[in-house]
Amino acid sequence: MKIALFTNEFPPNIYGGAGVHIDFLSHELAKLADVEIRCFGNQDEHTESMNVIGIEPSLNKMEDPGNNHIKMFQNLSRNVEMSQHTLEADIIHCHTWYTHLAGIYSRELLQAPLILTTHSLETHRPWKIEQLGNGYFLSRWIERQAYNAADGVIAVSEQMKEDVVEAYGIDPKKVTVIHNGIDPEFYQPTFDNDLLKKYGIDPEVPFVLFVGRITRQKGISQLLEAAHYFNTNCQIVLCAGAPDTPEIAKETEDLINILKSQREGVILISEMLPRDKVRVLYSHARVFACPSLYEPFGIINLEALSCETPVVGSAVGGIPEILTEGETGYLIPLESVSRTDFNPIDPKAFQKAFAGKVNLLLEDENKAIAMGKAGRKRVLEKFSWESIAKTTFDYYQEVISKFEKEEA
Repeated sequence: MKIALFTNEFPPNIYGGAGVHIDFLSHELAKLADVEIRCFGNQDEHTESMNVIGIEPSLNKMEDPGNNHIKMFQNLSRNVEMSQHTLEADIIHCHTWYTHLAGIYSRELLQAPLILTTHSLETHRPWKIEQLGNGYFLSRWIERQAYNAADGVIAVSEQMKEDVVEAYGIDPKKVTVIHNGIDPEFYQPTFDNDLLKKYGIDPEVPFVLFVGRITRQKGISQLLEAAHYFNTNCQIVLCAGAPDTPEIAKETEDLINILKSQREGVILISEMLPRDKVRVLYSHARVFACPSLYEPFGIINLEALSCETPVVGSAVGGIPEILTEGETGYLIPLESVSRTDFNPIDPKAFQKAFAGKVNLLLEDENKAIAMGKAGRKRVLEKFSWESIAKTTFDYYQEVISKFEKEEA
């Protein structure tokens, strides 16, 4: 079998959970079949069973300052070239709307089935209009066309299956759930006091850790408000970078400065740290905070649990399928999110509830340790990439067989 994987993220250009997913999945799939990867970037890597070709935009930035859609045009041109560089495949597997048009093109040109993995849905992320402008309406249209054309859909959680069926009228029989995974050999308890000190973290004082992009959906503003209710005997470490827009970057900076003016131990690491450093932060943290307003799965929670750190997270999307309430962490109910300011309907209630559970773990180190160990045990039992890749490969075969029968 020859598998064509289309993605905007691939090493070294990874900035979110979808990129992590594709990185690990592709290497496990390459043990089972030939994998052709087309991605955004300038990669050019070739091994016995994996070929990676990065696609850079062929449209340069126009001098006309009135052209607000050049980034969208660059994405569209990359899709054409992705398809152009894919001469054969038995199955086409797309990740995120950025590559959906390439999937549609190649499905028709190669007469091979198309599979989409639902990492998120544009229609459920209206705040992206801040980032894409009117390009957001085009991204939603592209996504809708792709789901209507796809021969199979992989949802990363049961909630995402419900969401895609509801949003685009997909036949539930066409959607299968295959969870994200983790490499537990890499993400395991790893300690380095010198690294903590390098970033101004006191190894002797417990800390709450946030890791994520500065974007509406990750809920960093909610965490910064909730932190006003945290116990005073802790540090708050924010490993947060890659803001979606200058506006949200400024908003986050202001919230951090207000928090710093009212308590000590607020530490911002604005660079996107490599995984070997992030796992050290996970391992040393007393608790990992995931206040997401929208989270189709939440692979960062797996990373924290695998490093034996309990999680306090929003009860949204796929997070309840990762955390076991009261055993590996705590789930905080989240009322619906306003479509105007992208905040919870009752933000103070959410913030206080979130802080309350964080404080329980700050006050009881033994409970935090026990939950952390239970978290790693759950990861080892449920979320290995080897088993996820095998399940994905089996699904490919099922979709190919059905496609061939329908085309006969």
